[in-house]
Amino acid sequence: MLRILSNGQQTLEENRGKNSGRGDGNLAWVDLLRRLAGEQGVSGREAKVARLLSETLGPLADAVERDQLGNVIALKKGEGPDPHPRVMLAAHMDEIGLMVTQVLEGGFLRFTPVGGIDLRILPGQEVIVHGLRPLRGVIGAKPPHLQEPGERKEAVAEEELYIDTGYSGEEELAEIVPLGTMVTIERDLETLANDLVAGKALDNRAGVTVLAACFQELTRLKHRADVYGVATVQEEVGVRGAMVSSYGLAPHLAIVIDVCHGDMPGVAEDEGFPLGKGPAIGLGPHVHPRLFAALTETAQRIGVNYQVEPSPTPGGTDAWAILIARKGVPTALVSLPLRYMHTAVETLSLKDLKETARLLAAFIQGLEPAFVEGLASY
Repeated sequence: MLRILSNGQQTLEENRGKNSGRGDGNLAWVDLLRRLAGEQGVSGREAKVARLLSETLGPLADAVERDQLGNVIALKKGEGPDPHPRVMLAAHMDEIGLMVTQVLEGGFLRFTPVGGIDLRILPGQEVIVHGLRPLRGVIGAKPPHLQEPGERKEAVAEEELYIDTGYSGEEELAEIVPLGTMVTIERDLETLANDLVAGKALDNRAGVTVLAACFQELTRLKHRADVYGVATVQEEVGVRGAMVSSYGLAPHLAIVIDVCHGDMPGVAEDEGFPLGKGPAIGLGPHVHPRLFAALTETAQRIGVNYQVEPSPTPGGTDAWAILIARKGVPTALVSLPLRYMHTAVETLSLKDLKETARLLAAFIQGLEPAFVEGLASY
């Protein structure tokens, strides 16, 4: 494995006081979240996010590498005699976005979604077109004044949307923006009341931030387990990074960190979880019952509030891919409640982020080989 020794060491020293313990850690981790969310990392093009994360994790881990698909894998070795349980923490770092499919006469760009983006939120969005050089643009559509009466009652169709960069020449724009160029929504992370933040790509840069915060917590704790923190690629288009990384690592157990739906008007009480009330721990066929029990018991012991997310089907996260790797991996799912998923104003609680990291670190601290051996006999 390649050890990363970049200027991240200076960053760690500068932030050590902020990140240590339970003091003002939010200040440092919201900065990391802002930087991660601001990077371009559409599925299959996560390199910029990976570089930033490698620099961040380098001082916190014993080794950091990227595999052939682009997953970032950080290892923090355990202490004490063998055997060392192998624990995988996984959070996907890709985001939904757009891809240029056509340069139109007049200098407009047609596009298609990459991942499950909601077309209804696109008109009026500011975007960055990541061509041979970055271009700012806006997503336009025919205004209501010019629509036919029937059109006004329907969402704008994909073929009626376009990106306007201000260029008027088709050939000139085509030289800068090759077909297949990725496009991301431009949105800074906004701070709201009550420790909430809103922005793009919090699904799942927030989970990646939890992973980094957990590694920070582990620097001051003794633990027997070897911990592999994996920022996976291409989750939004088919959990591909989780498939290959879990196969290669063959962990004894895994915990996936992702997001679930937060409470909001119009969402049933059993489908949305309150923000600021702690992480939602998954419960269902894809979640090992002893891992669920251990996580909830740990939360109660250290005073972390948590919620239970009934999950009868495993789709939608990296959990199901890791679950069936090789001979099978006992897996758990821990999610941050998030409002307005797959939009440019995804909203979550920094308190939930911090407490999730503390829960995972405490669970790992108490993990012993005997518990791992017992996972096969529940």
